[in-house]
Amino acid sequence: MNIVQAIERAFRTLLPTPFTIAVLLTLLTMLLAFMFTRGEGTAAEHAANVVRLWENGLWNQPMLVFAIQMMLMLVLGHILALSGPAERIIGVVVRFCNSTAQAAFWVTLLTVAVSLFNWGLGLVFGAIFARKVGERAAREGIRLNYPLIGAAGYSGMMTWHSGISGSAPIKAAEEGHLSQLLSASIAEGDLTMLPSAVPLSDTVFGAMNLFTVALLLTLLPLFMFLLGKRFDHGAELPSAQKSSEAMHAAAEGRGAERLDRSRVFTSIIGLSVITWCGYTALGSFSVKGLGFITPNFINLLLLGLGLSLHRHVNGFLAALDSAIGGASGILIQFPLYFGIMGIMAGSGLAAQLSDFFVSISSTYSFPVLTLLSASILNVFIPSGGGQWGVQGPIVLQAAMEIGSSIPKSIMALAYGDQLTNMLQPFWALPLLGVTGLKAKEILPYSLLVMCLGAVIFTAVLLIF
Repeated sequence: MNIVQAIERAFRTLLPTPFTIAVLLTLLTMLLAFMFTRGEGTAAEHAANVVRLWENGLWNQPMLVFAIQMMLMLVLGHILALSGPAERIIGVVVRFCNSTAQAAFWVTLLTVAVSLFNWGLGLVFGAIFARKVGERAAREGIRLNYPLIGAAGYSGMMTWHSGISGSAPIKAAEEGHLSQLLSASIAEGDLTMLPSAVPLSDTVFGAMNLFTVALLLTLLPLFMFLLGKRFDHGAELPSAQKSSEAMHAAAEGRGAERLDRSRVFTSIIGLSVITWCGYTALGSFSVKGLGFITPNFINLLLLGLGLSLHRHVNGFLAALDSAIGGASGILIQFPLYFGIMGIMAGSGLAAQLSDFFVSISSTYSFPVLTLLSASILNVFIPSGGGQWGVQGPIVLQAAMEIGSSIPKSIMALAYGDQLTNMLQPFWALPLLGVTGLKAKEILPYSLLVMCLGAVIFTAVLLIF
């Protein structure tokens, strides 16, 4: 038995569902916070405080808004993919996917490229692309390792923080953000040593990260191609989903029903939304660059495209009925991770973890140890923005004290944050909902992707 088959069998045997993993991580975080953080009062009061931190995180309003944004992004992206024109375009691309190796190569390459532009689009695109490849294989009798293709569609989540939508570099580029982030933890006089901002030209568009991106775009697709050559065994494939045109063919309506079936009405509404998005983008680009690409902007654009490409409102709603089931995992599991974030940040457990790695660091080893600590912390706080808020101040302060490059330290945190997404099934929920795969089926392959990513990121941090 080779190593991949051994890992696959172990995951299938031992790994529970993502919901159970979230519950177990919650209990583990509570236990660690109780044991390693110092609370006021008695042990019972400390335990109650830990539970209170969890509850506050569970219903954290900004994070709940984020959860709804992610659900809409997944559902609207899926609705768009079920439109007739989108299916025809995707059909052209999947014609090149005539084997597991070819499919793994193209799905990985395009997913990584889209994710470097925007993580949300990459998340939706990878899931839908993998699904369409599986549907074509089922329709045409192509032998396909569907879980491997699912892992390829998830690979963008190990690259997104290196791109232009990365939370840490974008926030660091905001004027005054760094001093605001550190104002509560270091003396005012020390803030003069801190730059007012770290431009994207020093982080995302710096030589180190551009080299990293080139390696990712080259090595990840080739690596998945080789895995596809070696592990092309067949697997259960998804049944083809009908486009909205087939699900809800236009029929003659009466009275107000004609509006629901009117292609003109739906197109006008959709094109109006797209026009407004274009106007917003043009007006913001000169001020924010690509910073206007937020979850809200993506969702509004997806809504406009979805309405424009479906024949009528009834077709749009039929696609909605088909797509909405894939968002169920986000609805129930995101709050659990928000609770974990509440414990990690509120109890000081995350700060203790980062402080430990800082204490054993030197100027040379600090970026690599930052990568390692961020990778571990990401298992408990699988949110780039959330992790930056918790770990960012510690990394910046330590970088100044040790004399390490601040831009390099920011990117080391970003690399670590994205690396263990391949092990943490949190962000895989949208892909699992769209593809119909289980976490235990894709994780053996995404774990190998993570190992390659660890080598790439560590080597780059040591070389530059």
